Amino acid sequence: MSRKVTDNVVEEPRAVRHAKTIIVGSGFAGLGLAIRLSQQGRDDFLVLERGSDVGGTWRDNTYPGAACDVPSHLYSYSFAPNPDWTRSFSKQGEIQAYIKSVAQRFDVLDHHIFDCDVQSIRWNNDTAQWDISTSEGEFTADTVVSAVGALCEPSLPDIKGINDFEGEIFHSARWNHDADLTDKRVAVIGTGASSIQIVPAIASKVASLDVYQRTAPWLLPRMDRPYLLPERLAFKHIPAVQRLSRAAIYAARETQVVGLTRFPILMKAFEGLSRAKLQFEIRDPELRKKVTPNYRIGCKRMLISNEYYPALDRDNVDVITDGIAEVKAGSIVTKDGTEREIDALIVATGFHVTDSPTYNAMVGRDGRTLAEVFDQIGQQAYKGAAIANFPNMFFLVGPNVGLGHTSMVYMIESQINYVSDALATIDAKGLRTVEVREDVQQAYNADLQEKLGKTVWNTGGCASWYLDKHGNNTTLWPDFTFEFRRLTRHFDAAAYTTTTVDAAGADLKVVAAQ
Repeated sequence: MSRKVTDNVVEEPRAVRHAKTIIVGSGFAGLGLAIRLSQQGRDDFLVLERGSDVGGTWRDNTYPGAACDVPSHLYSYSFAPNPDWTRSFSKQGEIQAYIKSVAQRFDVLDHHIFDCDVQSIRWNNDTAQWDISTSEGEFTADTVVSAVGALCEPSLPDIKGINDFEGEIFHSARWNHDADLTDKRVAVIGTGASSIQIVPAIASKVASLDVYQRTAPWLLPRMDRPYLLPERLAFKHIPAVQRLSRAAIYAARETQVVGLTRFPILMKAFEGLSRAKLQFEIRDPELRKKVTPNYRIGCKRMLISNEYYPALDRDNVDVITDGIAEVKAGSIVTKDGTEREIDALIVATGFHVTDSPTYNAMVGRDGRTLAEVFDQIGQQAYKGAAIANFPNMFFLVGPNVGLGHTSMVYMIESQINYVSDALATIDAKGLRTVEVREDVQQAYNADLQEKLGKTVWNTGGCASWYLDKHGNNTTLWPDFTFEFRRLTRHFDAAAYTTTTVDAAGADLKVVAAQ
């Protein structure tokens, strides 16, 4: 290692740190795996987190109105129920506080390195390890687990002149709390899950609010309410009550799978409810026509809100459906030539889900990045957890693990079962490397795409962020979540090519998959 000289001061190089397992990211997924490894007595692991705290998306998304669209009791770890939820659908601050309390309770923060931006993860064929470069130095690991998550890299719109805007401008996931929007002319680009929470939260404070809509979302009622004191006491002192509540919520949510994946015609019931809500909450016929979706409900993510439509119906709020042609220093020009002056611009255009920039940082066995692999074959994995050409690497919330109807925490815990069992198998069998077989991965994904072809996401007449550039739905799981739990209960070594070392620890030898 060479020494670095800065202003005549010699900086000694930092030693390369090694850990048996390195987890990248500490949201629900990464933190959950860290806790599992600790519970199993596996202390030789590190969690590299680019933020200054645990929490992931719930740490980063602090915009006004931020809240979860899954009921509180289900949107939490099964091994760490929270009897102190204050309402049926929790707000961002309460969820983040819960995640932090779990990290402290299970004593895994000492395994974290915060403010550590991972710049590259490269497989070393000579050492059969991963070489990891970060803002906090160099690391090596026998196994890497990516827990980066799908909703972490903000997606910015490619709009002419947007970089020339001179007022306040920020993405919803990077909210500028120093910006005072009071009595300002504000524009919001996007009408997705973040926007429908932001718009009602700021509509009464701003002078005017222009909401730029490309596609109208389907909205359902938000059955949110504060928990009564007797309920909270029961959750705290009678654990079975909370477990029963969680089970009931899970069962009710799972019934939606029938309509989403098997018989899309059944989604007509939800569509009728949504149309009734639209009719009741928006008085202006012209506005109602603007915000009525033109695709089958469920094709895009179904959203829940009791406040969004009434906010759009305010006199100081306009919904603009003409496409944006250009952003100028203090205005937005739509394709019909209309120019609207604004003081602040909020970009609520979602995230890089199928084209995450993090894929460029991962370099596999044959020298290709994950981005290059996905560019050629599409975004695919085996059980959302392993990808051919990337030995000793596992993914949490990988391709086709997402959901459109219930809690991702359930899927995360299923994958934690699989990955932790994989690590235990590696140790028990003395394996040097494990890499999913390409034929197994291809067969798994062919079956997935066949199932997805019959779902509302592929037959509902819409384009969505669920689809990759090849037109495949590489985001969602097309079945009941308990079926995914069954598939990931144990690590199936037979699906992998493995290598080990001989008794003397010398030459590698191939172990044929059984």
